[in-house]
Amino acid sequence: MGGARTALYNWFVARRLGGSFVLRIEDTDRERSDEAWTEGIVAALRWIGVSWDEGPYFQSERRELYEQAARKLFESGLAYACDCVRADVEKRQEGNPTPGYDGYCRERNLEPGPGRALRFRVPDDGVTVVHDLVRGDVEFANATIEDFVIVKSSGDPLFVLAVVVDDMAMGINLIIRAEEHLPTTPKAVLLWAALGGGELPQFAHLPVLVNEKRQKLSKRRDRVAVEDYRDLGFLPEAMTNYLSLLGWSPADGREVMTIDQLVEEFRLEDVNHSPAFFDEKRLLHFNGLYIRALDPETFAERVAPFLVAPYATWNPEHFDPEQFAVVAPLVQERIATLAEVAPMVAFLFDDPFVVDEAAFAKVIAADATGAEILRRAGETFVDCAWDAESLKIVVSDIAEAVGRKLGKAQAPVRVAALGSTVGLPLFESLTVLGRERTLARVLDALTRSSGAGS
Repeated sequence: MGGARTALYNWFVARRLGGSFVLRIEDTDRERSDEAWTEGIVAALRWIGVSWDEGPYFQSERRELYEQAARKLFESGLAYACDCVRADVEKRQEGNPTPGYDGYCRERNLEPGPGRALRFRVPDDGVTVVHDLVRGDVEFANATIEDFVIVKSSGDPLFVLAVVVDDMAMGINLIIRAEEHLPTTPKAVLLWAALGGGELPQFAHLPVLVNEKRQKLSKRRDRVAVEDYRDLGFLPEAMTNYLSLLGWSPADGREVMTIDQLVEEFRLEDVNHSPAFFDEKRLLHFNGLYIRALDPETFAERVAPFLVAPYATWNPEHFDPEQFAVVAPLVQERIATLAEVAPMVAFLFDDPFVVDEAAFAKVIAADATGAEILRRAGETFVDCAWDAESLKIVVSDIAEAVGRKLGKAQAPVRVAALGSTVGLPLFESLTVLGRERTLARVLDALTRSSGAGS
């Protein structure tokens, strides 16, 4: 989610200013790189409507550029080889109030080679300033920045070196990224100057996303993958709209905005630097609004992938598009995600028909009045008019006869015919289900209740 929001903000700015949005896959870490992850990134960006003007570039294919930059830094004396291992560094630093690398190899004049990392020589004094469009100027005392690794002992370049080399080579002049990268940014500024990059790009670090406990979103604890929400039936335009408001809002306080409005009105200087609450309930509300705004034809197109397995339990041959078209408006008004549709209409297409056993036990098997309501309904449904209004009158009369309110009297009929105590409006559903199937299910429920009570 955080990556998707960051991509959106970059895309908004690039589109409004006529710039280029560059997609770069930063896969220098071989152990944490996987083709499937890359495919996920590309698919997620496309789903939320983000297109790129350049790329995707893969850092794993640009290794020679990073090696050239590392060699330049070493030869100019701005980087040095280091054969220290973590255990030795930690032993030397025991009792030191400021842990970190101690510069042990600075003056050892080691040559680069296998088993030796390459470290950047950070100035001992002075201050490195990051000019941030969201946070203002952020100062870092150089004395607090250790001589950081730019090439691992394995020979693999580190992220901080690769991104600076790429930003210089690609002419990047604006970098919008997550707050967690802010501590790395002074290192990037130092490298930029050391490599002769000229004018620095602008930086903007976005607030972190937190859950309801105000904990930073974590893939180990929270649902954070864009693909998960796509598969749950969220609409991409709803997701885009919602993500854009996590840390930013338009001057007039509007919430529902088109993509064109977001591009036109988004400003980095208006981004809040406080943590942004990723509220799933609010996202559901947004998605419901967008679903209800769809015209019937578009709704049918969007919901189609959610009317087959694994969302639907029925045999595809039992699905009747005409019957679904009748109830579709009722469904559309009541769902927050598209994945909710199939369970809501399963009573029409499941064969065999499945009844919620807990609901059956509560409102029919263990309730003599519930069974009596079904008995009377079965008798009346045989020859009454079969439209929603007439069926409502029938059940209302039965409710009055047994001394129950209409809502309570509906429950046994609903469970018997539709299989659950919740779902679409009862009487409209019965008209689509039809007299024959409704009667069969009511009589079956009566037979089961008699057996349960004997």
